[in-house]
Amino acid sequence: MYYPVSALLIEFLILSVVDTQDSYGYEISQTVKIVADIKESTLYPILKKLEKNGYLTTYSQEFQGRKRKYYSITDSGKQQLLYLHEEWSSYRNTIDGIVEGRIRN
Repeated sequence: MYYPVSALLIEFLILSVVDTQDSYGYEISQTVKIVADIKESTLYPILKKLEKNGYLTTYSQEFQGRKRKYYSITDSGKQQLLYLHEEWSSYRNTIDGIVEGRIRN
């Protein structure tokens, strides 16, 4: 995708993915990569930040003999997701308004 994606938008995407179901890092990265050309070295610090801020928790689960670290959204994360969703809707509506000629300065 041509348009750059900010760290805050990546946070929004991560919280959206994990809100649907608990996910592990690689699974999250594959979904986020649909719109953002990010590397795991970019993703994991954002996951750590979301965990530090209390928006995500983690747990380990064995899968085919290996332990995977799963991320789960917290109540605070759900509140943050709602806030980011409202901000995204406002931003998207403003962009659409400008592009479609409904909003002019």
